[in-house]
Amino acid sequence: MTAGCAGDPPPGPVESAQAAESAGAADVIAEARAYVDAVNSKDLDALVNSFAEKGEIIDVQRKITGHDAIRTWADGEVIGGTLRVLSADRRRADGQRLLVHWAPAGSSGWRAHYDFTVSDGKIATADLQYA
Repeated sequence: MTAGCAGDPPPGPVESAQAAESAGAADVIAEARAYVDAVNSKDLDALVNSFAEKGEIIDVQRKITGHDAIRTWADGEVIGGTLRVLSADRRRADGQRLLVHWAPAGSSGWRAHYDFTVSDGKIATADLQYA
């Protein structure tokens, strides 16, 4: 498995899975919330469908583009893990940046910044970077 926010942990200390959601997490845009909810409910179809048909994920440096590639990536690296929103930046006209705690199955996880750019009610780009 290649290193990435959905794959192996980064070098350095691992963040605690006990981090609590902050009050700011309630202000997450619907498109990002759909992604978070799909991850936590282990719903691969919902995760894929939260993206535009030609949507793109930037997982650290890897680019995953289109529903088929997103499905393969999510099935192998995301579904089965847990995703907790720790804080949400102010909403932008085109999206929102979140601080999350991502824990792949069998891992205590780590913090990451997930920056969602949206268009027409779908995620156009999800940029996933270590915090």
